[in-house]
Amino acid sequence: QVQLVESGGGLVQPGGSLRLSCAASGIIFTRSVMGWYRQSPGKQRELVATITSGGSTNYVDSMKGRVTISRDNAKNMVYLQMNNLLTEDTAVYYCNARGPRSLFAATGDYWGPGTQVTVSS
Repeated sequence: QVQLVESGGGLVQPGGSLRLSCAASGIIFTRSVMGWYRQSPGKQRELVATITSGGSTNYVDSMKGRVTISRDNAKNMVYLQMNNLLTEDTAVYYCNARGPRSLFAATGDYWGPGTQVTVSS
């Protein structure tokens, strides 16, 4: 069973920073593309950033320069460092994994339960 567990969310003032973490299990991590998505009330879930097993990254334009996605393949962890947070960054942030559960399995799409990030003064 694939499990993704996010942590690190919370309340932060505008201009502040947060680091989100996601622990992955039950998936071939080194064959998985990991990502962070977010969803604000009344809006669709949107991509924040993705990272391949080789470290290639992709960011949504609205957060470029303010976020950094990274991963530790030895620990099956993925991180999202967010700086200079804005009130409009308030959302539930979700960890996503796209990869196989075993060596010969098909690629699946998996989600964590999410962690709330609130940017407010």
